[in-house]
Amino acid sequence: MKQVVIFGGTGNTGLCSLRAAVEKGLKIRAFVRDEAKIPEDLRSKVDVVVGDVTNAKQVANAVAGTDAVVVVLGTRNDLSSTTLLSEGMKNIVDAMKAYNVELVSVCLSAFLFFKADAVPAIFKDLTADHQRMLDVIKSSGLKWVAILPPHIADTPKSKYTVTFDSSPGRAISKHDLGTFLVECLENPDYYQKVCGIATTS
Repeated sequence: MKQVVIFGGTGNTGLCSLRAAVEKGLKIRAFVRDEAKIPEDLRSKVDVVVGDVTNAKQVANAVAGTDAVVVVLGTRNDLSSTTLLSEGMKNIVDAMKAYNVELVSVCLSAFLFFKADAVPAIFKDLTADHQRMLDVIKSSGLKWVAILPPHIADTPKSKYTVTFDSSPGRAISKHDLGTFLVECLENPDYYQKVCGIATTS
């Protein structure tokens, strides 16, 4: 794995993935809505592509020539009903198939481990789109890793635990999550697995 494209690289976790990929010495393409949000010290180390994840052609151009994809799409503080994330995921999967890119990690939500009626009402609509994203990736046939973090904390790196099909705790450092989204791509043990991640208490 030499070149990776990161979708959503300017959010809290996305920036951590961007930095982790830079530190790993990878060639990075960052697909973003606003390039001004990329820190000054990273700009010369990243190939920035400004675009809209619902635009299939823009997504395809960003995926072309890469070896792997990291998806850290989000809606910031907007919890309203949306199909933006799942539409973007479909475009990313289609582009990966068109350009024979197999590896993808996706950041979703630990609420997907809950039964639907146990998800807090305020998060139901957003969680439904995360579920659609998960359905898209599970049926893709790609070497995917789905990461379902709990509360993403603005805390330093720490030790963390990864489990399959369950959440091992209540919080994860954004730095650890961002790093894992990159590093898991080179570990076949995680391929086609739904992973919970949390700081080790």
